[in-house]
Formats: sequence, C-alpha cells, structure tokens
Amino acid sequence: MPRYRFSRYVVSPRRRTILRDGAEQPLIPRYFDLLVFLIEHRHEAVHRRDIFDRVWSDVVVSDSALSQAVRTIRRALEDDSREPRFIRTVSRHGYRFVFDGVVEEDDDGAWPSLAQVSDDAAAGTTNGPAAPDSASGDGDEPFEPLLRRLTETPATVAEEEEQREAAELLHGLGTAEALDRLGTRPGHALARALLRDTRWESPAAGAVPLVGAPGMAATTAAVIRLRLRRAARIAAARWAAASIGGGVAGVAAGAVGGLMLAAAPGSAAPASLSAVLAAIGGVCGALGGAGVGAGLAVAEAVARSRRAAALVFGGAAGGGFVGASVQWLAFWTLTAVFGLAVTTGGGIEGVVIGGAAGLGYALAAPRAGGGLAALRGTQRLRAIGHIVVATALAALALTLAGRPLVGGTIHKIAQQSRGAQAMLTPLGRLVGEPDFGPLTRGLIGTGEGALFGVGLALGLTRRP
Repeated sequence: MPRYRFSRYVVSPRRRTILRDGAEQPLIPRYFDLLVFLIEHRHEAVHRRDIFDRVWSDVVVSDSALSQAVRTIRRALEDDSREPRFIRTVSRHGYRFVFDGVVEEDDDGAWPSLAQVSDDAAAGTTNGPAAPDSASGDGDEPFEPLLRRLTETPATVAEEEEQREAAELLHGLGTAEALDRLGTRPGHALARALLRDTRWESPAAGAVPLVGAPGMAATTAAVIRLRLRRAARIAAARWAAASIGGGVAGVAAGAVGGLMLAAAPGSAAPASLSAVLAAIGGVCGALGGAGVGAGLAVAEAVARSRRAAALVFGGAAGGGFVGASVQWLAFWTLTAVFGLAVTTGGGIEGVVIGGAAGLGYALAAPRAGGGLAALRGTQRLRAIGHIVVATALAALALTLAGRPLVGGTIHKIAQQSRGAQAMLTPLGRLVGEPDFGPLTRGLIGTGEGALFGVGLALGLTRRP
C-alpha cells in the first residue's frame, strides 16, 4: 500500500494518518478517505457522483456535506479555496487535487525524515503556506469574531456555510471555552445548535449538551431545523418511495385476498371483488407508508445520538397520525353516508406498526454520519427482513388483542351491510375454521403486516 508525500505533508492510507511537519493532523475517517481518493485520482477532475459512490457509499447525503468535507480538508492542509495549492473546485463538476509534486512511495513502516519533507516543501512551491480558508479574528481574541458570526441570522446559503465553518473553527479552539464565552447572549440558541451539529464533523470537538443547557427548547428546535433543511430533499425522496412501496404492497394484498375469497368453498364473492379490495389496500398502504416513511425519514435526518429511540418514535408518530386521520374519516363516512355504526381501527394500529418498523430499521441499518443510511446488497436484504419480521409480529399482536387491520375492518363493515359480498368467512374454511375465527384473523393480519413491511422497506432503503 503506497503513501503520499507532498509539500509539508505525508498521507498514509495504511496507518490512516496525515502528518504536517511530522505532527499528526486530526481528520475524521470519511474525510480522510476523501483526501486519499482525490490524491489517487490527482490526474483528473473527480465528479461529485463518483465521490458519493466511493466515500459515502453507505449513506445518502446532500451536496453541502461534501462541501463541508472539502472545507475541513483544506483547513487541515492550510489551503485557500481562492488560490488553491492542493484542492481546486471544478465548477458544476467536482474537485481535483492539483499539487504537482506528489511523491508516491511504498509504506514500509518507516516515516520519512523531517528534513526530507522540508526539502519536498521547498521544491514544491516558492511561496509560503497559504492562509487558512477562514476568518478567525485577531490573535489576541479569536473567539469573539466567530461567536458573533454564529449568533447572526443568515440570509443566504453562503452565509449558512460560513457559519458552519466558524463553528468548526470554534471547536478547534476549544468547545468548552466557546460555550462558556457564548453564554446567553442574543442568538445563543442558534449558535449552540450550530456547535452541536458540526461537532460530528470536527475531530477535536467536545461535548455540546442540550439537556440542562440555556435555552434547551429553542436550541433543540434550531438543531432540528438545521438538520431538516440540510436533508430535506433526501428525506422527501425517501418518504415518497416509502409511500409508493406501501401502496404497491396494499394493492398486492388486496388483489390476492380477493382472489382467495372468490376461490374459497361456499363463497359468493365474484373475482371482480379483488379489484375493489386491491384499490382499498392500495390507498391504505400508500397512506400508511407515507406516514411511517415520513416519520422515519425525519427522525433519521434529525437524530444522530439516540438514533434507535428517535426512529421508533418517528415511525410511531407518523403511523399514528395517518392512522388516526383515516380512522376519523372512515367513522364519519360510514356513519353519515351509509348509516353504519362500525368501530374501525387506525390510530393505535398506526402507532404500533410504525414503531415496530422503526425498531426493525434501527436494528438493521447502521448509524449514518451526516445523512440517511443507503443500504446495499446483503445489508439491504437484512434491513428488509428485520422490518418485515417486526411489522408482521406487530400486526399479529394487534390481531390477537382484537384490533383488526384492513382485512378485519372490511369484514366488520361487510357484516353490517346488507347483501355485502366482502365478508371473509369463507377464508376460514381454507384453514379448517367454520367462521372468521382467531386463526384466520391471525394469518390475515400477519400477512398484511408482512406485505406492508416489504413495500415500506423496499421504498425506505432505495438509494435516490
């Protein structure tokens, strides 16, 4: 495995270390991978898409995450984006490592001498090291200019990125001291939120607690806004995919159930009933997938600590909201239009199944640094399996507790409707029950939960 020497720096992929004048420079693993990737492809301009596929292959992130990574690497190399010596931005394309004097050599375990590195630096440039691509204020008081920048309300995307850079610099100066100096001055909630959010990409960052901190509620809200804004496009795509997946699963469940009902012994249901049940299943599945998918997408975009709890809560909240809305609409529709007093499920069922889906996803999908997990191959299959098992067991538990899902609700409505052909009693005869008994209810409920889990998982784990 080679290592790379250029100017005052030595980059060793084998040791996963970067040295400047013999001193190790802290860099989080993903940013180190990006630096090595750019050096390896230094003879070409690397497209952003190729960088995402290589460095962020397990996570979906926005372009701002890449910009932040390049900014941090430039700071570690004392590079300047306006007059780059090492990393140049290629407009509307990506980035290129432009330093010509890179020495590639075998990493045999012995570091090059400091004199050798100094000779490389002297040979590689006639200018002194570039000023860091940042404004840290005067030498006597570096904190105040950065803190002032953090407490100002940004008006443009460029100003937002400058604020994140200021927060990263404050972490380098000392997180604890920055928080002490911040205090409760006007705008402290936004500043604390920026420090909290950027600590994940700052190797030298300390803790930025929310609990017990001044303005805890305002800071938490600011953190959520920051992360949602940066992940809005990705979360929206994931929510839409989960809704489509749930809808397709609902159509399949309704169509299969209708055909089985038409073929069951003693059934008077026509085969055309499967189309009606497929439509009902598709609507219910799409709404359920939208609710649970939105809850999970938002939770994953916002939460970086306590991720599992956030996913369970997000799935339960999204499923519960949609379920309660559908339950209310169904009750008043049946009562006002058809005169049927049927108690339908929805809210509780949405909470349980949504929470189960969140738990299955949290167990299978690793925490993604700065974005939403993008699972591939066996990882994706494992996540689908976890979600399917979790939603199937949740549906079975609801059925055993007397809480019917879509199929059971249709049966209850058909029982009270004169001449209805959608009663599921004939399905019981397929499993040896004279009526729509507990075994039939359990099998249908488990099947509904499993199919919904398949559709939801396929949409949730699809890489945009």
